[in-house]
Amino acid sequence: MKNICLLILVLFLTSPYSCERDDICPETTPTTPRLIIDLYDFTNQEEQKNVFDFRVQGVDNDNVLPGYNVIGATNSIMLPLRTDTNSTVYKLHINYAINNNGTPDNPDDDFLEGNEDTITINYSTEEVYVSRACGYKTIFRNVTLLINADSDNWIKLKESLTENQSVEDESTTHFNLYH
Repeated sequence: MKNICLLILVLFLTSPYSCERDDICPETTPTTPRLIIDLYDFTNQEEQKNVFDFRVQGVDNDNVLPGYNVIGATNSIMLPLRTDTNSTVYKLHINYAINNNGTPDNPDDDFLEGNEDTITINYSTEEVYVSRACGYKTIFRNVTLLINADSDNWIKLKESLTENQSVEDESTTHFNLYH
């Protein structure tokens, strides 16, 4: 009986220490941040300006960026950056529409309407330890944004909000685009 009581006492005292805490990364933990771009009026550069029928798609990617498949109006964009390379390229399309050329049953003669600009974002990456549960996140250093010139750019001007722009969190805007 004495051995049973001793065994129960040992099990009782060691049981809280033998359990592992849950290694679940909380939703509130900051992970790899997205690039934040605000859109402003080119003629009145203090005033934000919406773009309409807006669509964002990565270059060499057939999928539209989730949340940006022809949204009605927006004046801010949050773009994820690739972590497996030092460059990300996006097509930003305003007034996006598919014209069915009067033949809705035949998609072969459909064509796109609107104005598409391509931006290239270059950066260096750095992995930062977050926690055992969350692992690492990637932050981006020396971020630059280039507007690829075409015959009809809707983006007229870009502005980096700091020298040697870094993307470490999603708390502030990183670039302004004027249109």
